[in-house]
Amino acid sequence: MTADFRHFYQKDWAERTALVAEQAQLSAAETALFKKHYDPKHREIIENYLTDYAVPMGVAVNFVVDGTPRLVPMVTEEPSVIAAASNGAKIVKRAGGFSTSVTQRAMIGQIVLEQVDDVAATTQLITAQQTALLAVADAAHPSLQRRGGGARQLRIRRLGQGYLSIDLFVDVQAAMGANMLNSMLEAVAKSIGVLTKHNALMSILSNYATASLVRASCRLPVSLLQAGRYSGQLVAQKLVAASTVAQLDPYRATTHNKGIMNGIDAVAMATGNDWRALESGAHAYAARDGQYRGLSTWTLTGQELVGTIELPLPVGIVGGSIKINALAQLNQRLLGVTTATELAKTMAAVGLGQNLAALRALVTTGIQQGHMHLQLKSLALAAGATTAELPVILQRLEQAPQQDLATTQQLIATLRQSKEETHD
Repeated sequence: MTADFRHFYQKDWAERTALVAEQAQLSAAETALFKKHYDPKHREIIENYLTDYAVPMGVAVNFVVDGTPRLVPMVTEEPSVIAAASNGAKIVKRAGGFSTSVTQRAMIGQIVLEQVDDVAATTQLITAQQTALLAVADAAHPSLQRRGGGARQLRIRRLGQGYLSIDLFVDVQAAMGANMLNSMLEAVAKSIGVLTKHNALMSILSNYATASLVRASCRLPVSLLQAGRYSGQLVAQKLVAASTVAQLDPYRATTHNKGIMNGIDAVAMATGNDWRALESGAHAYAARDGQYRGLSTWTLTGQELVGTIELPLPVGIVGGSIKINALAQLNQRLLGVTTATELAKTMAAVGLGQNLAALRALVTTGIQQGHMHLQLKSLALAAGATTAELPVILQRLEQAPQQDLATTQQLIATLRQSKEETHD
């Protein structure tokens, strides 16, 4: 039987859940999960709303960024991410913490013209009217100027095949800025259409935020890197080698950068920022010279390991979903940030700290040693273990020849049976 989903978006919440339950043949207990995590406010945020999907939130500790201690909230379902970030930050803290810098903070949007026959003449027309066009942009969002922001620059790029991109640079102040930038772009596009007699193909922000680059670095005496039987000097050398491989090989660089973004995305989610935008921009920046490379680099200078990372982080502390997400606002207080720039700097430091911990583990004990204990926790919970049963189940699971769902379920059943026999 197929449910009727016509005009689904017009139906109320009860009708939607009933239709979904019918289509998927859900039990009453399964359908009840929708109501358990239901929030009426969220019907106004997304379309066809059913329920909330919860992701755990924790805090990474030990971060010192530009001399300021930071408690870093992170939202992630992946084990080891918060532990690794805290571990990397602990090492860096002993060396004085992370240093960061931001040279510019602006969002970039594109107005794309097509079938431009005389590129030079069109470019000249637009360039001559740049001041007036920037004024048009500001008039589309006057409150931004009052807060100290506004349109800053127009850049014209020839894309080939008759396409021209007019790039608008806007200082969006504390916001992520997507909506205000798109409004400004559409206003400028109309003026350019009148000026050049070319209608815009599209006007849209770019998530390749090269005008919002953030840099973080740290300098570590090699003695801080000692791990088990591995001397600090050897760990540093191996870490530099691993960093080099991530610059040479896109297969390795992809995983290298995924680890970095584990941390950055988790902070983005915790603060109500658009982590998909950050992901797309970061990976584009990793391929800016034509080859995809690691976003961070590690070098050895005498007895010091030097780590650096640079990537676009166009984040905000106001606007978007932040204003209606109480936890996002609370997490800003946990972080202690008061500007979008401070948030971006902290996120870059998190990415570098995450990378340090991952590479140090990779070149010494291997990534699985610490990771597997946390994975086994997830396995035990998925198999139905209670939090009270976890310590015993984990101990037995670590000693088991096979560590899978069936084995874990059998261990839980055995434990519960032994408890019943004890009570009898």
